[in-house]
Amino acid sequence: EVKVSYKVAGDDKWLPAMPLVRVPAESTGNRTRPTYTWKNKHSGSIFNLKPDTEYEIRLSLSDPDGGEATEIVKAQTRPVPSEARDSRIIKVTPRTLEKAAMHAEPGDILLLSPGYYDSFAMPVDGEPGKPIVIRADNAHPVIGSTFNSVNLEHRQNVIIDGLTVWGPVLLRWAENVAVRYCNIESQFGIIAQQQPGCRNCYIADNTVSYKMPWVAEGTGSGSIWGGPANIGEGIEVTGPGNVICYNRVSGYRDCISTMEDLWVYDQMCIDIYNNDISEGPDDGIEADFAMNNCRIMHNRITNCGMGLSSQPGLGGPVYFIRNVMYNISMAPFKLERRSYGNLFLHNTVVKSGDGLFEHHGQNAFFRTWWFNNLCIGGSGGGKRGRYSGGEGLAVALPGYNATCKFDYNAVGTVNTPFAGLVGDQRFESIEGMHRLTGGGHCVQVNMDVFAADIAFPDPVFPERPPQDLRIATGSPAADAALLLPNINDGFTGQAPDIGAYEIGKPLPRYGPRPRGVDENSMR
Repeated sequence: EVKVSYKVAGDDKWLPAMPLVRVPAESTGNRTRPTYTWKNKHSGSIFNLKPDTEYEIRLSLSDPDGGEATEIVKAQTRPVPSEARDSRIIKVTPRTLEKAAMHAEPGDILLLSPGYYDSFAMPVDGEPGKPIVIRADNAHPVIGSTFNSVNLEHRQNVIIDGLTVWGPVLLRWAENVAVRYCNIESQFGIIAQQQPGCRNCYIADNTVSYKMPWVAEGTGSGSIWGGPANIGEGIEVTGPGNVICYNRVSGYRDCISTMEDLWVYDQMCIDIYNNDISEGPDDGIEADFAMNNCRIMHNRITNCGMGLSSQPGLGGPVYFIRNVMYNISMAPFKLERRSYGNLFLHNTVVKSGDGLFEHHGQNAFFRTWWFNNLCIGGSGGGKRGRYSGGEGLAVALPGYNATCKFDYNAVGTVNTPFAGLVGDQRFESIEGMHRLTGGGHCVQVNMDVFAADIAFPDPVFPERPPQDLRIATGSPAADAALLLPNINDGFTGQAPDIGAYEIGKPLPRYGPRPRGVDENSMR
């Protein structure tokens, strides 16, 4: 075991974090192209850190077979991308952009008038701390600074801000590039789909939309008539260190996704948080082929085929924390192709069909944890196009096995008997579920667990608005969660609450923030 504590460099008080996760050596075998392998290691993340801050991290290893060691390391978080102080502002029109961009110097702000700019490829780089900013002046209430596409490939230290783009924003080979406050309407939105992808990019506060309809025949990857059931990717990247946050993404096959198989490049240390996602008929967030320390947190997912995908996880840990899923047509969790190292903590799900549901069978996933999740299923299941949302079970995990962990979850059904499936064994009581999972702290709930009057999403179609899924004081899920340091130690009651929300705390912001609000001001 490796225990973790941390502090701001120079402070006196150490704070506890979750222990590192033990990751045994394994491979995906013949389930992927190519086969991915990883070595024995301990790995993990520390959460809720400040930007641009140096931390000391204390790692304490203990081995039951004998031996122990403690090491202190230092690490620096990245700053939020922002314009340089005392920047030179250059006013630009559609006629002058190309020349102004060619002669731009690090730290310059190119302030774009309203108008139609066609397609644009940024020709030069900024410098660390002195990015080149391309910003719409928003001088007209209807006509923005509008492009057919924006190419930032091979660029470093560039920010685009407030543009309207009727085509893709291209980020392959980009590094330390930011895309903020843009309105993108395109079949492919913000993309770096081929190796080596992009690195340390910041994609925040954008509205990215397309037009895939929310209908039964259009859900999942394959159509009942043959071929794909839907098309389009909202934000799709490969590469390490990328941050995708506070975006509103809707109307895509997959709203936010990483790459798969031959297209994967160093998919590690990726953060996807506080996004508002809807009408994604295949996957809301497709974190496939995540290698380690990818963090998918605080996202709101509504009207999607699958909620969270890890098909597969490449050893992990891959963290899925405090995500909220409402009206998911198929399964909230998609794990397949020998997916390893997924940690589902404090997620909330309300859907027709099976509630806490992953539909693949044995050998689909391993070393996966479910703790502190609130999931309700019920009536209205069955086929949607080629795929099923389940029969209305509280829990359906046919792929569950002895490498997995399951406890402190709140589960229930609406308009169907309380029952479930773990591995190939069925249960019809909470005690039966405890026997099959090895956990003894789960609770049974119904829709009264919520403080608001929530409509159960039966039928699934047409689309439904997002709901306030905070739990009620005194409900079985209150004060019933497992304490996880650095995850839920800011609880308001006697113990943490099960589900995505803590009683007494405001709802998180989902989707774009107002200008001037970022991780610095939200500390």
